[in-house]
Amino acid sequence: MQLRDLRFGVIGWGYWGPKVARNLEALPHASVTMVADLDARRLQTLAMQPGIRATTQPEELFRSDIDGVVIAAPVRAHYQLAREALLHGKHVLVEKPLTASVAEAEQLVELARTQGRILMVGHTFEYSPAVNELKKLVESGDLGKIYCIEAERVNLGLFRSDINVIWDLAPHDISILLYLLGKKPERVKVQAHAHLQPQIEDVAHLDLGFADGMNAHIHVSWLHPCKIRRVTIIGDLRMVVYDDTNPSEMLKIYNKGADVDADPVVSYRYGAVTIPHIDWEEPLHLECEDFARAIRTGQPPRASGEVGLEVVRVLSMVQDALIQQEKQKIAVQL
Repeated sequence: MQLRDLRFGVIGWGYWGPKVARNLEALPHASVTMVADLDARRLQTLAMQPGIRATTQPEELFRSDIDGVVIAAPVRAHYQLAREALLHGKHVLVEKPLTASVAEAEQLVELARTQGRILMVGHTFEYSPAVNELKKLVESGDLGKIYCIEAERVNLGLFRSDINVIWDLAPHDISILLYLLGKKPERVKVQAHAHLQPQIEDVAHLDLGFADGMNAHIHVSWLHPCKIRRVTIIGDLRMVVYDDTNPSEMLKIYNKGADVDADPVVSYRYGAVTIPHIDWEEPLHLECEDFARAIRTGQPPRASGEVGLEVVRVLSMVQDALIQQEKQKIAVQL
């Protein structure tokens, strides 16, 4: 059966918008026909691309005949743009995080449901073949009981002035954790510091506690000399490291561990290191495929609006803990 061509529009033509557009264009029976950005200078690069209409008015996308809208605008604009798109009957893919508050995310999820439209969030790492291989390891029990998970996502920049490093980088690792574990944290602690811009934290450490005693630590930073994107899972049978910056060895499974003998004395196990083969596909391409599939079938995408809502809930828990911490500091100073 011949697939109907899908027409997409992109709002936001900065760093990420063109990347999403490239992957949408690569899909069969799909094309990007409209692009909107408030900065007309950014749209000049589209002058030589026939078939794409450029505009500084996002409303023109909403009133057009496009099927889906990708929102790659600043976080503060996500809610209003996504709401308008849904009200105009468009399917929507919003870059992470879904919104800047739980209330906004809840409203978008409910609106998508009542409108009968797909709402998806750009949790690209949920589509990574390496992360999906990691999920199989967790679910199969090959790692044993999971003691803890450590995630590190640091680099020098890109500094932002609209949100702090928690809302910018932590959505990636929070979404990975929720996807791998299938459960949500019940407790959070946070340490964060603003070094270069007042009131905008650029280094943060998040501790997430789960009901079964497992804990996860997330370190995010815009102020680090090295680019690191790493997740380490410590199980009682095996340990595994996912390194997104090492394409040839993204996953390493360590047959290592520690056991307490009857004495009790801790004994150590040192076994082989396994590097599984991973059939690599670009995660963003797989994400765009899922968006198109969801539009055609009506079935929820992997990174659905509900998934985005859960990530925003965790981010809000962390932000609330940070605000409470700052209040306590002020009270002590007084």
